[in-house]
Amino acid sequence: RFEKNLRLVFRRALSCPAVPPVPSSLAPKMSIQNSDAWRAVESHVEAASAPHLRELLADASRCAGMVASHEGITLDYSRQNMLPDTMDKLVALAEAAGVPQKRLQMRSGEHINATEDRAVMHIALRAPKDHAPIMVDGADAVQQVNEVLDKIKDFADRVRSGAWQGATGKKLVNVISIGIGGSYLGPEFVYEALRCDPECSVAAKGRTLKFLANVDPVDVARATEGLDPEETLVIVVSKSFTTAETMLNARTMRDWLFRGMPSIPQENVTRQHIIALSSEVEKAAAFGILPENVFGFWNWVGGRFSVCSAVGVMPLSLHYGYEAMGTFLAGAHNMDVHFLEAAPKENLPYLLGLIGVWNGTFLGHPSRAILPYSQALARFAAHIQQVDMESNGKRVGMDGAVLPYSTGVINFGEPGTNGQHSFYQLIHQGRVIPAEFIGFCESQFPVNLEGEQVANHDELMSNFFAQPDALAMGKNLAELEAEGVPAELRPHKEFPGNRPSLSLLFQKLDAYTCGQLLALYEHRTAVEGFIWGINSFDQWGVQLGKVLAKQVRSELSKVRGGGGEIDAAAFNPSTKALLSRYVGK
Repeated sequence: RFEKNLRLVFRRALSCPAVPPVPSSLAPKMSIQNSDAWRAVESHVEAASAPHLRELLADASRCAGMVASHEGITLDYSRQNMLPDTMDKLVALAEAAGVPQKRLQMRSGEHINATEDRAVMHIALRAPKDHAPIMVDGADAVQQVNEVLDKIKDFADRVRSGAWQGATGKKLVNVISIGIGGSYLGPEFVYEALRCDPECSVAAKGRTLKFLANVDPVDVARATEGLDPEETLVIVVSKSFTTAETMLNARTMRDWLFRGMPSIPQENVTRQHIIALSSEVEKAAAFGILPENVFGFWNWVGGRFSVCSAVGVMPLSLHYGYEAMGTFLAGAHNMDVHFLEAAPKENLPYLLGLIGVWNGTFLGHPSRAILPYSQALARFAAHIQQVDMESNGKRVGMDGAVLPYSTGVINFGEPGTNGQHSFYQLIHQGRVIPAEFIGFCESQFPVNLEGEQVANHDELMSNFFAQPDALAMGKNLAELEAEGVPAELRPHKEFPGNRPSLSLLFQKLDAYTCGQLLALYEHRTAVEGFIWGINSFDQWGVQLGKVLAKQVRSELSKVRGGGGEIDAAAFNPSTKALLSRYVGK
């Protein structure tokens, strides 16, 4: 009760009127916080927070009303601190915030990324060829995308068949994709998700795909370990072809290839072993890459939303074949259509976004755990961490005014059951952290040992079903006493419960449902940002550190080249001392 009251005090302290934003097509004429819909949700918090989830889950009618489904995907949010009418109030809030209109603005190609004056059109990346034109800046994005996809398919097929060979005539069976942020996290998530898929594992037999992201040379050593340069294709992923970490790694990998084939002219090695995913054809050509081996994408594709562009489709097509990636894109497109057309209370991304705003802003929970009960989704939480936190980690609204309420949450996670032996202790008996459980009815790799009570997958899923109930129901002192637990241990073994979670249950994880899952979380992020009135599609917060790193880089270059000591005037005393320690002066 103290924790609940503290949250209520905190929310009321933040309820001061906001500075009205400058009117525009992208921002409401008044702060959403000043709307009747916001006040209705805010005034509802105390009533919704009062009953324990143990009590709420006893109401069968309520539970049945907090389930939504789409094409074999079931969302159960009955373990949220919500009353039967809570979602109605949140839907009204989304209406007041203009979510339906903003959703259509995104679909129509309007420049909803106002600070960069760009459209937000990752939905076009998975639109099929026969889709109606989607016009962005006077061009049909569907046609543009499918032209690049055709080109990717052709190249991937030639590499996989051996028609395109390395400089020494060997088949290219290894791929190293160089990129950072969205150029790495998203493709790696999909790669891991499909490694044990029966069809994809067969298609990838004899092939290796690795990702090189960190500028740390140890990452280079890990990526190249065990690989033959003569059988390796390198992909440089950089829209501008200037990303500092990526380009240093690209030059390092090019040198690795040169050293691995010393008798082959270097221009031949570069031509046969390096391709680029970039919009800067001339810069890639200056690097030695054939112009026809530069596969483009557009400024309306944000890095963290680029998995379905050449950024993800090229390396994954080289590894799993283009057919699997076509299925992946179809799954993402299916979720796009669902998001754009389904009614709010039947719309999975919409519901996830509303739940996120409810927990993050109104109930004051600053974090959430993404808990896939599938080892194949080992890198999913890391990808969504970027998708969500880079998108919604903002402090100002579309008009530039500082927001008087909290936005964005800390996303983290780990596959079950690994996470249960890591951080679930805190979730059960420490801080209240809303949890998102993701499970599958079928395993990619079923094992059923004779003599065992259940199959391995059933053992895994037993935990998937048990953990949400443990979080919600808890265990009280009376129950512990009835079990004969010694009095001195009861406080340590008490579980408060009343910890919210939601469950997503899919039939199986394959290329199609992997695409659905990706798009589901992408659109959840957009819904949250639309309600908060922020720009979820820029990322100015990553820039300052990059600028300061250039200054440090210049200083290190000077000192390493014999230019004396660290310039005291260039840095604060703390940084100067650390830099001096680093260079040994």
